Amino acid sequence: MTRGAGPRRGLLARRLVQLYTGLVLYGVSMGLMVRADLGLEPWSVLNQGISRHTGLSIGTVTIVAGALILLLWIPMRQRPGLGTVSNVVILGVVMDATLAWLPELHGLGARIPLLAFAVLLNGAATGLYISARFGPGPRDGLMTGLHVRTGRPVRLVRTCIEVAVLAAGFLLGGSVGAGTVVYAVAIGPLAQLFLRLFAITGLPEQPSRVVARGTASPARAILPE
Repeated sequence: MTRGAGPRRGLLARRLVQLYTGLVLYGVSMGLMVRADLGLEPWSVLNQGISRHTGLSIGTVTIVAGALILLLWIPMRQRPGLGTVSNVVILGVVMDATLAWLPELHGLGARIPLLAFAVLLNGAATGLYISARFGPGPRDGLMTGLHVRTGRPVRLVRTCIEVAVLAAGFLLGGSVGAGTVVYAVAIGPLAQLFLRLFAITGLPEQPSRVVARGTASPARAILPE
């Protein structure tokens, strides 16, 4: 065994555990937000709206939408990673499984704490899977790809995408409410906290076209500011 092979395998194992734990927890958090029924984050608003018009489960719509968004990476010359492909499949499957396991709730006394827990869990899940550094999710890659291709600031590109997605989802009947606002306000600080907590030392720095253009790191780029 070459020197350093053992630590490298251990580091890879930790990254894989963080990636898949984060993606599973992210899917759970999305399902919990649906059950809280107090408003969803923008992409889930759109997916829920499409689900209501097609009869497909929201998890299935999430998978199909992720795959279609991934196709948009091709003209932007974005490169998917293991985390990107895993994101497309796992989030929707786990989301549907969570909804099948957890029945609908009716009282605010249960729904409000569930929403708070779901947002907290989403922040932790974000920190886990991003820190693993196996590639961004399809929606995050769309945002950074558009930033690079258009030269517009990351913050502006993200805002435009999410406003458009939220508006389309609302028109299709997706759930917009207090939970949408709570998520928008809380997810940035939470994710940054958990990114620091779950950071993996010993990983080489990776060149980034986003950083090269003098804006933000990839981790910061995908988070609300």
